[in-house]
Amino acid sequence: QVQLVESGGGLVQAGGSLRLSCAASGRTFSSYSMGWFRQAPGKEREFVAAISRSGANTYYTDSVKGRFTISRDNAKNTVYLQMNSLKPEDTAVYFCAADTRSTAEAMQRGGIDYWGQGTQVTVSS
Repeated sequence: QVQLVESGGGLVQAGGSLRLSCAASGRTFSSYSMGWFRQAPGKEREFVAAISRSGANTYYTDSVKGRFTISRDNAKNTVYLQMNSLKPEDTAVYFCAADTRSTAEAMQRGGIDYWGQGTQVTVSS
């Protein structure tokens, strides 16, 4: 069983930045592909970013490319999402995700094994 705990959400003005963190339990964090998803009110949960087990490969949805950066520290069992140039349309609950079986690239298509509880990000205009 893997437990994921997100932190770092909040209220920020458009153009601002936030850094989300996700701390994972377990001794095999480096064997998990990790990712971030988000869900805006009235919309389905959508893929945001994913990172491979070693951190060498990253994937992003088109709307955040060039603004968001996913990274991980396997020594700290933590994955991060640095969000810059935030827009009101980035407002959502952001969820950390872990996949023990698939590649980071495949996380874009779902099949996630573990989810965090979510952290609210609100971007005001």
